[in-house]
Amino acid sequence: MAGAVRHPGVFELDEGSRVHDAVTAAGGCLESAAPQGLNLARTLADGEQLVVPTQDEWAKAVEAGSLPGAVAAGELGGGAGASAGSSAGSGLVDLNAADAATLETLPGIGPATAAKIVEEREANGPFATVDDLARVSGIGPKKIDAIRELVAQ
Repeated sequence: MAGAVRHPGVFELDEGSRVHDAVTAAGGCLESAAPQGLNLARTLADGEQLVVPTQDEWAKAVEAGSLPGAVAAGELGGGAGASAGSSAGSGLVDLNAADAATLETLPGIGPATAAKIVEEREANGPFATVDDLARVSGIGPKKIDAIRELVAQ
């Protein structure tokens, strides 16, 4: 946990914990924080680092047209865009932050496959590469190649 929180650091949380739980473990947000830059209800992945943006950082993201929905380490200014899970400015869908509805915007990804992607990510951690989508039942090389240029991880 980093950014505008009272006690940045590494926290061990129970499986299924949400962003809200991580913020609470870090002592809550500072007055300078922009909690609207977080999706407090999002389930965390093991090993994930969150960065709580400051109001200034949030204002710059808004001005740039990139509204982070759940800002992970290194994502501020390059985090979720118009929809949670889209990389700002690039139009790419972030495989490790996108919700099922956002994943469904990808060609060949319907509701069932999007749900499987989210389930796989939550059960086994983030995707290190686009090719890691092969871990998901029903996604093969052709589908990965079809979306390769449309996703980030």
